[in-house]
Amino acid sequence: MDDPFDQYVILILLVFNVVAFLLFGIDKSRARKDKRRISEGALLTSALLGPFGAYLGMRSFHHKTKKFKFVLVPLFMVVHVAIWICLTYPL
Repeated sequence: MDDPFDQYVILILLVFNVVAFLLFGIDKSRARKDKRRISEGALLTSALLGPFGAYLGMRSFHHKTKKFKFVLVPLFMVVHVAIWICLTYPL
């Protein structure tokens, strides 16, 4: 973790997760106010890049929890953890 590259990667992942969380909150707020929404494609892309923030946003805001496409979000979390393990403990 002393490598600056690792620190940048962690910072970028943190930013992606915060952005994903905020996008789900903003979309829920817009849905309640009957305003222009964030597309499901944009929400799923943010979930792919920041799955932990997206999942937390889904649960916190009770948003997109019944949409079938968003069953992918926990799968994205598993993929991120698997990649992290493979990069941390190479064969």
